[in-house]
Amino acid sequence: MLRDELRQILEKGLRDVEADWTVPAAIINDPEMHDAERERVFGRSWVFLAHESEIPERGDYVVRYISEDQFIVCRDEDGEVRGHLNSCRHRGMQVCRAEMGNASHFRCPYHGWTYNNKGSLVGVPAGREAYGNKLDKSLWQLKPVPKLGTYKGLVFGCLDPDAPSLDDYLGDMKFYLDIVLDRSDAGLQVVGAPQRWVVDANWKLGADNFIGDAYHTMMTHRSMVELGLAPPDPKFALYGEHVHTEHGHGLGIIGPPPGIPLPEFLGMPENIVEQLQRRLSPEQVEVFRPVAFIHGTVFPNLSIGNFLMSKDHVSPPTSFLTLRLWHPIGPDKMEIMSFFLVEKEAPDWYKEESYQAYVRTFGISGAFEQDDAENWRSITRVLGAQYAKKMELNYQMGRGVYEPDPDWPGPGKAFPMDYAEANQRNFMEYWMQLMVTDPASHTGNGKVSDEAAAEALARAEA
Repeated sequence: MLRDELRQILEKGLRDVEADWTVPAAIINDPEMHDAERERVFGRSWVFLAHESEIPERGDYVVRYISEDQFIVCRDEDGEVRGHLNSCRHRGMQVCRAEMGNASHFRCPYHGWTYNNKGSLVGVPAGREAYGNKLDKSLWQLKPVPKLGTYKGLVFGCLDPDAPSLDDYLGDMKFYLDIVLDRSDAGLQVVGAPQRWVVDANWKLGADNFIGDAYHTMMTHRSMVELGLAPPDPKFALYGEHVHTEHGHGLGIIGPPPGIPLPEFLGMPENIVEQLQRRLSPEQVEVFRPVAFIHGTVFPNLSIGNFLMSKDHVSPPTSFLTLRLWHPIGPDKMEIMSFFLVEKEAPDWYKEESYQAYVRTFGISGAFEQDDAENWRSITRVLGAQYAKKMELNYQMGRGVYEPDPDWPGPGKAFPMDYAEANQRNFMEYWMQLMVTDPASHTGNGKVSDEAAAEALARAEA
């Protein structure tokens, strides 16, 4: 149960984000919020685990996380993708100590219990002497992730067995995910292992940044404009559409600044453009044609960056695709996992140029990445203090400036400018709905029940 003070902060925050367009600062860096968040947000949401191309062969595996729980995501001997809790059923020891590899079996280093990559317990040392050959191994398989699903190569897991299907959870966001994930017949591949690093910052700041914060580029990344790595207009991220859907998902779709011509379809190779025009719907092609930048977040902690940028000040811009996972490891600390992806059928020259553009801008030491991380560290440090966490944060951008775009061809609620914060409010509102809803009030369809929402609002207004 939430402590009364915590519940009051969240219930007031729910009212304020809707009425005043503000968010309580206390949600950013607070140990109790973090503890509740593990169960109420990460315990109920579909969380990205891996891309199928990371485990192409039978026996391939990676170890990934949902909050503190770690799972072996593997392709078993029949080619099926599985997710097993990385914990022996005897004493709980990790049965897999490497983050990636290939194995047909996982053996606990403590007492030697051995599991195949389907999760079945197949070996118990001294079974006759210690258990009289009476241990029923079928009852002691590795615990599977309660729900496992894939969408266009993305593997997600969910700890809530009553959660909605992954298909329902993603909902209208699939229209936009397809534009990024389904452009070619052979699909995408993750190149290399993900880059990983730890930042002293709360995970929500990364998710908030990618879901809708085009505004920060004008100040934070001004030096990139001056260096020639971004279009020569400090407001280059203004000219786009700002879209969000149910379950807290959202994205920004940005075109070229006025008077600055950029190639259609992110300047992708001709063979990929031919395929995407055949694979995507006419509406998706219309949305994607003028795009220069796509940024977005699948609630809670998977973000997407599909950008057209230069690797240096003399090279033409090349597009690249990255996924970012903001894995929380404390209220003031997260591990970032950054994946580089490219179409399998893209020509080699494009793959190389795309990778270099990614590494030099949004790789672990990329210029854009360093700019953002410093902001998030500073915010987390400041908002962890006693007085600072009592204030409200302003999420009022766009208020009285523009209305939803009636001509937008895609689903969701869209606004005709990416300098907005509707996506961030939608994200924070859903996050707070999950936080104030006790497990018994959760409908199991990914939504907060009407009764629970009404009770929360009534308490907030009392």
